Amino acid sequence: MTRLWSASRLTYLALTLSAVLSIFPIYWMFVVASRTSDTMGQVPPPLTPGGNLGANIARLFDNTDAYFLTGLINSAIVATTVTISVVFFSTLAGFAFAKLRFRGRNALLLVIVATMMVPTQLGVIPLYLLMTKLNWNDRLPAVIVPALVTGFGVFMMRQYAGQAVSTELIEAARMDGCNTARIYWNVVLPALRPAAAVLGLLTFMTTWNDFLWPYAVLNDPENPTVQLSLRALSDGYYQDMSQVFTGTAIATLPLLLVFIVFGRQIIGGIMEGAVKA
Repeated sequence: MTRLWSASRLTYLALTLSAVLSIFPIYWMFVVASRTSDTMGQVPPPLTPGGNLGANIARLFDNTDAYFLTGLINSAIVATTVTISVVFFSTLAGFAFAKLRFRGRNALLLVIVATMMVPTQLGVIPLYLLMTKLNWNDRLPAVIVPALVTGFGVFMMRQYAGQAVSTELIEAARMDGCNTARIYWNVVLPALRPAAAVLGLLTFMTTWNDFLWPYAVLNDPENPTVQLSLRALSDGYYQDMSQVFTGTAIATLPLLLVFIVFGRQIIGGIMEGAVKA
């Protein structure tokens, strides 16, 4: 019988210190968001929340330079659409590359993997010219469409499907009269759910936090994403740091909510992948 490793006091101390160092910046963000801007200059800095959170939130949403509510709605639309699309197409393509036999499969997979080696910045100018020709500048489709499929997602799902989905199960489904689409929906997709949850979280976080591409194509200040709204709060000679931290805190809440909702699936997917490895 395998014996479990017994953690020492030093291990608990290191884990506690790591947790404190990870959580404290988030806690400090909410502390400043609940106080006035002069909190940044206080020595020693206050470590307890203040009573100005409601007033700071009201001033934030009333700020006509940031359009923060519009930024939140736009980012929610973009991140949700991109996440659903990436998870769907990645699981579909991953199943095809892992379990279906067709001509040019390996060569096509190599091309997809090669796209992961190209820096994102190299594609900004060609994509911007394409969005201009399509008259999509200052519109959300310019942010959504280029991110609907990712090479990383396809490769991740292909690797996971090769281990999680047995060929015998697929053959049994075919003998029962299932076509390829039904096999994907009823057999493959449930088996890929843990990895799909991990991919969905990573995609949502990346899309929600993306700044460069929305900054390039959304030039209308009245139609920003949440990251562009935060940039607008930071512009100018005078920066109201209480508004900046309040906006940052509110922009962080959806990410925390997604992690809480899908946390069990994410941890299950990580643990399942570790056991199979």
